Amino acid sequence: MNKDSKSVYWKLSSFLFFYQVTWASGYSLYALWLGEEIKLNSVSIGMILSVNAVFAVLSKIFYGYLLDKFGLRKNVLWIISLFTLLLGPFFIYLYGPLLKHNLILGTIIGGFYLGFTYLAGIAAIESYIDKCGRTYDFEYGKTRMWGSLGWAVSIFFAGQLFNINPNINFWLASCSAVILIFILASFKTDGSIEKLEKVDPIKVKDILSLFKMKSFWIFVSFVVGVAWSYFIMEQQFSRYFVSMFSNPALGNKLYGYLGSAQVFIEGGMMFVAPSIINKIGPKRGLLLAGAIMVFRIIGSGLVIGPIGISLMKLLAGFELPILLVSVFKYIAANFNSRLSSSTYLIGYQSMLYVGLVTVGPVAGKLYDSIGFGHSYLIIGSIALVFTIISSFTLSNKWPKELDSSSNEDDRVAS
Repeated sequence: MNKDSKSVYWKLSSFLFFYQVTWASGYSLYALWLGEEIKLNSVSIGMILSVNAVFAVLSKIFYGYLLDKFGLRKNVLWIISLFTLLLGPFFIYLYGPLLKHNLILGTIIGGFYLGFTYLAGIAAIESYIDKCGRTYDFEYGKTRMWGSLGWAVSIFFAGQLFNINPNINFWLASCSAVILIFILASFKTDGSIEKLEKVDPIKVKDILSLFKMKSFWIFVSFVVGVAWSYFIMEQQFSRYFVSMFSNPALGNKLYGYLGSAQVFIEGGMMFVAPSIINKIGPKRGLLLAGAIMVFRIIGSGLVIGPIGISLMKLLAGFELPILLVSVFKYIAANFNSRLSSSTYLIGYQSMLYVGLVTVGPVAGKLYDSIGFGHSYLIIGSIALVFTIISSFTLSNKWPKELDSSSNEDDRVAS
């Protein structure tokens, strides 16, 4: 990388590190907070998560359009950063009290804030980083690695602080957001960070054209059939883990350690995942991620005790980097680069949350009626079926930058 590329890389890596610190501090124990502090059951939590997902879908569509319209300008990053500053006061003085006294109103207001700031915000930031990476010649995964490390550092202490007072985590999130603002301000808006080749302005009809493409819906079928299983399992997994301990405080503390270990693995894998996907191709990368998901989810339904479930949980550190890097490279290989953010935020992120909206309440009822273990067996089996289907339907095209180093036979579209 040249000097400009290194500068962009390190600024974005630092930005993502502190954004993930903010997110992990305020959101990593969200389901526990809803259950232990707000005293909600699994069905109510599932409803809240589904409403959050609805707002996330709408926000992602909005962010996708803005990112493709403005290119590498920082408009979207500023919006997200300013909203993160409000996390502490929002949770402590508005969101928590509302959920206790008016569940419906609290759910709607919380859904807007969390969907706009975090559930869609991280996706927008990831897409922005991918755009910069393709412009300045660095891999998305190697920047995303720093985000994983930020999450790991934060979640290592989150469980312990939660036992003292959950509000500490919320205030730490807002403090980290202050650092985020300073990092973002260090970007030179008239400098190399905005150096993007000018093309015809993106219009709404360009984005709508995605929905007419067969290849788009094939990609979406993988997302709603396979990728959703990772996130639906993660939503209330912390409650399952803590339930294995007679002392909930000990469970909270150990879950923080487990999450930190997982994300450290994830950070290391983010560094090496681009090389793996460059070797095997985006399609095989997606299928590999799907296979790991299936094994982990079904395995989580079969193992007994905290040690077994912890080992299954750590596998997430391997699957998510392979999934994310494969998604970006698959989009680069199969869709118009002008619409890369819209394709990612609508085709992957929004459709992912459509699945969560649909399945979230059902999963909550399953957890309460048949238990977490049996529910995981059902979720994993559905993901297995769609992984097998996707092996026949996904395109085997490779990104153009890999054409010269890949076998032509490997790149024939399936």
